[in-house]
Amino acid sequence: MYNERILISGAGIAGQATAYWLSRFGFRPTVVERAPGLRLGGQGVDVREHAIEVIERMGLTSRVRAVAADVRGMQFVDTAGESVARIDIQRIKEKIGSTEVEIMRGDLVRMLHEISSDSVEYRFGDAIRALDQDADGVTVTFEHARPERFDLVVGADGLHSATRRLAFGPEEDFVRHMDHYFAFGDADAALGPDRWVTFYNTPGTVAGIYRSGNHSGAKVYLGFRSPRLNIDLRDPSAVRGVLIDRFGRNQAWHVPQLLDNALADGDLFFDSLAQVRMSSWSAGRVVLVGDAAYCASPVSGAGAELALTGGYRLAGELAAANGEHRPAFDDYERAHRPVVAEKHRIGPNVRLMIPRTRLGIATRNTIARLPVMESLAGMERIMAPRTPTPLPDYRAVLPGL
Repeated sequence: MYNERILISGAGIAGQATAYWLSRFGFRPTVVERAPGLRLGGQGVDVREHAIEVIERMGLTSRVRAVAADVRGMQFVDTAGESVARIDIQRIKEKIGSTEVEIMRGDLVRMLHEISSDSVEYRFGDAIRALDQDADGVTVTFEHARPERFDLVVGADGLHSATRRLAFGPEEDFVRHMDHYFAFGDADAALGPDRWVTFYNTPGTVAGIYRSGNHSGAKVYLGFRSPRLNIDLRDPSAVRGVLIDRFGRNQAWHVPQLLDNALADGDLFFDSLAQVRMSSWSAGRVVLVGDAAYCASPVSGAGAELALTGGYRLAGELAAANGEHRPAFDDYERAHRPVVAEKHRIGPNVRLMIPRTRLGIATRNTIARLPVMESLAGMERIMAPRTPTPLPDYRAVLPGL
């Protein structure tokens, strides 16, 4: 097999899924991660459609369902915390026969590491600083370790991918800001009802708490409409200043406590709502997977799905091509692009969560209070199981798999 030694940048869902399948198919993947350990933060992520098949082929179905987030739905409250509207997502799933499952991002990341760490080399606390390609491979310069030679490099390092910047060009050429920002952090579980995501809105902002039925903790969610901010998203003091400016004067419901929770979280996540659009996901011996290549934004609900299926397809096409990267990269992109294009079409989630005006908030609440058959018809169409092109079983490529 050609091109056996493969470096993957990023130990998130996409990076670890890719590494797992590459090792299963006979390659020798190494994962480098800037953080000192696994990043286990984030909210619930959806495993649906083809991603369910990938999880099954990894032998993780029972484990994933055992720790499912078990969130009933979302509710909207007024300034006093009284519920003014609810959308029962579980009822919709039951009605349409959905088999998708929601799991906390950290739980999925941890599972992927457990099933891959025996066969994949992980290097934490380091990152790629430079890439130098030639006809036979890629010389990688790291921030800390000595330069090293690899056959291929996979960028699975997220929306702000350094691999993409080094191999393809500046971020602004590919990342499209969607006029919103959001923050996730740990929250006091006593602030929200069990098994519900609870939101409080003012025009252009939302403060919420996410309480899973299978977890003792909770997550705070803060979001707001805004054109692009002129701040360093990696600067904690700048991020905290923005959140205080947007939410610090709001004394309604539990907004002050949720803001305090967010500000106290040393692992607070803050970023813009954005999509990645690229004409090609590969450049020579470098290829991208997951958010680095085709982030659909968190409101799409498709990040985990695209990461799991993208990593599986990329590894599978390399195996099918006996390691020949050029045809493999082409086939990976040809097969995965239609799925990505569909997920890039954002539905009503942003308008539902962060209405622009008081009239928009009132209208959203009124619609959500209508009888289930009427108000949820649109949601049913969005959530209904689809029959996409069958996912190839690349395990048939190699004997014994």
